[in-house]
Amino acid sequence: MSIAAVVKRLHRAAEPAMLATLIATEGHSYRKAGAVMLFQGEESVGTLSPGCLESDLKLRLPALWASGLPETVEYNMTSPDDFSWGEATGCGGKIRIVLEPVSGTLRELLLEAGEALEAGKSATLLRTRSGRGYSYRLDVSEPGGEAERPLRGRLDEERFATVFEPEPRLVLFGAGHDAGPIAELAVRSGFRLAVADWREGSLQSPFPAEQRIICPPREAARRLDIGPGDYVLICSHQFQRDREFLERLLPLEPAYIGIIGSQARIGLLTEGLPVPSSLHAPAGLAIGSEGPEEIAVSIAAELIAVRRRNGRRTGGMLRAAQM
Repeated sequence: MSIAAVVKRLHRAAEPAMLATLIATEGHSYRKAGAVMLFQGEESVGTLSPGCLESDLKLRLPALWASGLPETVEYNMTSPDDFSWGEATGCGGKIRIVLEPVSGTLRELLLEAGEALEAGKSATLLRTRSGRGYSYRLDVSEPGGEAERPLRGRLDEERFATVFEPEPRLVLFGAGHDAGPIAELAVRSGFRLAVADWREGSLQSPFPAEQRIICPPREAARRLDIGPGDYVLICSHQFQRDREFLERLLPLEPAYIGIIGSQARIGLLTEGLPVPSSLHAPAGLAIGSEGPEEIAVSIAAELIAVRRRNGRRTGGMLRAAQM
């Protein structure tokens, strides 16, 4: 679950909420430092463990909200004999978590970060220990700016930050029968979705897309304003239409270009065109997938792998040394 999803959840209710941020790990850990989870009322968004800690964390919400002060908790899950949490339950390692009541300045800045994400910007929420609480500052930048510097240095709960990055966008060219499972998995994996097709009525299916356009293939890339941060999957299965779209897509240099189809078809489709390293054709990891659902799994896995390799995260931790 992305940090963006946590921020979006805050927009929907004003009931007491607690933000849990994983700031340090030792040994095996289900999530890395920087992972966050939001507890709000009876609901929660995100996860920090495979179910080992969440119930205990939730019990801390009333007291934390009443005090109005942050709290740091540590869990040692290395004991093989501990059946409440630990190796016996599939958890392990030591982790440290900062719990913060989401109210006042923190709530305002989290909502502000949400607005920045919706505008395609990055944001960094900086915390500095002040008395028994924290003072907060939010820095907003364009993607690739200060909020996305490499993570390094020592983590210190006295002074740390959370990076908020906009979810990358996946553009599907073609709304055929195999696009639905891909769209669903991509959105669940932290991608925003846009779908383009030239056929009237093709976008009536319930795609979880923020953008839907009907237009000729030669206009789709321009209409969607595709750029270097986008991921694009060509899946219309119409040779001439795919070729028209691909010719106009390549100069825009998106982060990922995937094409569904056989090697022979892809060879003809790309004949005479420059083949960038970002081209994945056939699209998807080689897991022997068959049918729309399995193909969707292989493509979603490849999208995640490319996103990680490109250094894109749905959020993360900045160390004290960078602040």
